[in-house]
Amino acid sequence: MSEAPRAADPGREVGVGPHTEPWPEDPRLDPELLAGGDRRNVEDRFRYWRREAIIAELDTRRHDLHVAIENLEHDANIGSVVRTANAFAVGAFHIIGRRRWNRRGAMVTDRYQHEIHHPDAAHLIAWAREEGRPLVAIDLVPGAVPLERTALPRNAVLVVGQEGPGVSREMLEAADLVVGITQFGSTRSLNVAAAAAIAMHAWVLQHAEIPEGPLR
Repeated sequence: MSEAPRAADPGREVGVGPHTEPWPEDPRLDPELLAGGDRRNVEDRFRYWRREAIIAELDTRRHDLHVAIENLEHDANIGSVVRTANAFAVGAFHIIGRRRWNRRGAMVTDRYQHEIHHPDAAHLIAWAREEGRPLVAIDLVPGAVPLERTALPRNAVLVVGQEGPGVSREMLEAADLVVGITQFGSTRSLNVAAAAAIAMHAWVLQHAEIPEGPLR
């Protein structure tokens, strides 16, 4: 079943319309999208592809990085974190606490990611220990080391907390590494979605294969 097309922004055409016939013979393509057009929030190379086909293609090149988000207060930033995780091809994202989370900011990108739920922090901590994945908490707390000068483990789980309270005490105490983002202005903290994006990009700079030349 195809996901519903997204409405285009006023004055800006998003995606593509119905495919001209005869249609290509490719099992990755979705007949409903070929017939009705593809207005989804996906890269052009994935136009008309079935969702399962896109996931399978992404699985061939996902990074070993995971991201965990504590969902204690239905934070609206969670969707934005997931959207960034999709952009950086993060291997999986973890939701700690409430299973239901605000998906609006994800812009449907969560449908192409692997989601793992943990009822509480202890469950994620046990999972990470069993998988041999270091926990890296992102929070500007006493003792945090500068992210900009820290080598992040390739198979890390970056943990971000809620807007306001930050990473929970239990997660901070269990973390193998606590890093903070160096700030130079007057604000005491960054928005959690922005902090998560910076941390993921820092990992990308250290471990991902960055293409040479134009991106488009």
